[in-house]
Amino acid sequence: MNKQKITPVYLILLFALLLGACNVQSAAPAADTNIVLIDGLGREVRLAEPAMRIVSMAPSNTEIIYAVGAGDALVGRDEFSNYPEEALDIASIGGGMEDFNLETITALDPDLVLAAEINPPEIVDALEKLDIPVYYLSNPHDFAGLYENLITVGTLSGHEADAIALSDSLQVRVENILNAVAKQETIPTVFFELDASESAKPWTSGGGTFVDYLISMAGAQNIAADVTDEWVQYSQENLIIQNPDIIILADAKWGITTDMVKERPGWETLSAVANDAIYPIDDDLTSRPGPRLADGLETLVKICHPDIELND
Repeated sequence: MNKQKITPVYLILLFALLLGACNVQSAAPAADTNIVLIDGLGREVRLAEPAMRIVSMAPSNTEIIYAVGAGDALVGRDEFSNYPEEALDIASIGGGMEDFNLETITALDPDLVLAAEINPPEIVDALEKLDIPVYYLSNPHDFAGLYENLITVGTLSGHEADAIALSDSLQVRVENILNAVAKQETIPTVFFELDASESAKPWTSGGGTFVDYLISMAGAQNIAADVTDEWVQYSQENLIIQNPDIIILADAKWGITTDMVKERPGWETLSAVANDAIYPIDDDLTSRPGPRLADGLETLVKICHPDIELND
């Protein structure tokens, strides 16, 4: 039998081929960093990679961005974004008493603008024409929707794991609050005052709003829950008829005090006034659809059920 002689050159070539085959088999496919999500306007928003330069057009969005750990990516914020405190150091893009400054937004060179329901769709169109990616984040209707929004912003900013951890912790906290509320035997009635520019017809929140939802979760009854409008002026006559146990002043930050309420003609007959059950509240905790809604719920629970014990 003829035997072929294996030369050193042959061995080298064979080794190289085998090594190359091993490298091909063990090489991992390139990670797909593309992000594709459908926003609140039904638009498909695509990012080639997580956003590194973000502009926020709403205070709630700003709070979410920081809460999910993406604060370092924020390069612009609306005029009303004031929480957390470090947000005040970020460049303002307007949106207070004036329109948003598109030139400022463009100069910030964002790879994502995060809009909200308080922003008109027209501003989204204007930004799209400037080839700036915009994601329109709809307001949540419940805490489940809030958790989804947190994860959405986390995904867009590359902080999905942080957002999931945050949503999980908030869910546990809210469930603990609800378990404590379920043990309460009383259901106080509440008038939630938004604006008393006309004290005889103060503005309040009707049924189906997040405020109404929070009041119900807090183990209380919104006296305006049967009103179909989200925001409505509630007549003093109806207020006297409903005679709420508690008055909550969401307009306290505009200077309305408990003493001012007590001095309103005719209000002295209300149980809430007679029993000194008038409470100011930080309206940002109940009006901004961000992670501090859990703080708002806890605050309402403590107002409606002062003897309640909540576990941290």
